[in-house]
Amino acid sequence: MARIVQKYGGTSVGDVERIRKVAERIKLTRDQGNEVVVVVSARSGVTNELLARAKSLCDEPSDRELDMLLSVGEQETIALTAMALHGMGVDAVSRTGAQAGIFTDKVHTRAKIQAIKSETIEKDLAEGHVVIVAGFQGINEDGQITTFGRGGSDLTAIAMAAAIHADKCEIYTDVDGVYTADPRVVTDACKLSELSYDEMLELASSGTKVMQSRSVEFAKKHNVVFEVRSSFNFNPGTIVKEEVSYMEKVVVRGVSVDKDQAKVIVSNILDKPGTSAKVFRALADANVLVDMIVQNVGRQGIANLTFTVPQGDSQSAVKLLEPVLDEIGGGQIAIHEHVAKLSVVGVGMKTHSGVAATVFQALADNEINIDLISTSEIKISIVIDQDRADEAARVTHAAFELDKIGD
Repeated sequence: MARIVQKYGGTSVGDVERIRKVAERIKLTRDQGNEVVVVVSARSGVTNELLARAKSLCDEPSDRELDMLLSVGEQETIALTAMALHGMGVDAVSRTGAQAGIFTDKVHTRAKIQAIKSETIEKDLAEGHVVIVAGFQGINEDGQITTFGRGGSDLTAIAMAAAIHADKCEIYTDVDGVYTADPRVVTDACKLSELSYDEMLELASSGTKVMQSRSVEFAKKHNVVFEVRSSFNFNPGTIVKEEVSYMEKVVVRGVSVDKDQAKVIVSNILDKPGTSAKVFRALADANVLVDMIVQNVGRQGIANLTFTVPQGDSQSAVKLLEPVLDEIGGGQIAIHEHVAKLSVVGVGMKTHSGVAATVFQALADNEINIDLISTSEIKISIVIDQDRADEAARVTHAAFELDKIGD
């Protein structure tokens, strides 16, 4: 007998018929003699619909009330999934995040898991139940419902797998694994049989929508091996695990594009110690995620600071930084929203040279201009014009012949 955590995304449970199909897959897993904990998202489109309703009533709804509202989507799905299993003769019980013992910090809409008290889940499993857990949500020490942000059900599944020492964690979605690029953009993209945590993390943070980056970070920290696979077929997926030596033989594993980016330029600020700290402290305190950062060499005591944030946070960044500019002695803020981030990822970059040159040459040959560059040990990210993003992904994918590395 194995203990298995399965997570089903919004498209997998999009309507009653799909929920029934998911229940059949769960039953099959259970009938094979396994203990099963299932994490489900809200039905596809429900979260956006609830957000639209909220904003039609209030331009800026409070984060607390948003959490109260948005948590309803997953609660609907867990109940329907349990009912579908009951109809198939399977003992099942649904539990909200709070009932499943998921405790978080006090930050609404972007909460972080602090602990999972799994006694209730263990009791349910011991009694022979399939346990259906609401993804994306938990409860804080004040008894308030909190949510984890977009993709939070992935985090619930990974954290639950760690808490109950699951033998396997399966992330079911509408694609059958992780590809060398988005196959909707790069038609010859190949599915990868496995990736390291670091590669998956870099791809997730660079625009690949298959997994939320926080979930991958948690999996790496707790060594939770998971498989990304489709809920619409039984094909093997992509296994994400700790890096092993042979992974470095492939220099580049994937190319990703993130079009949800805005470039913020803070110009004519004083070039003195503490200036950058004050700028980024204001953003951090407001939970604004900053990605690429470039600061030029100061001249005549003046410097410019450029960084990227999600498009949805760009206007908030301006409002947050306006009082900071007064505090640091002046400056100007400008936003460029029509940009995208192209990233090339692979653990093999640690031991092979020439990756940057290949990327830059591919873009130059196609007259795609580079705006910003950022590197890590296994990733090169470049900010380019949003209108050229898909083309950039295709020419970069071709430059590394990634159509030939599929497993």
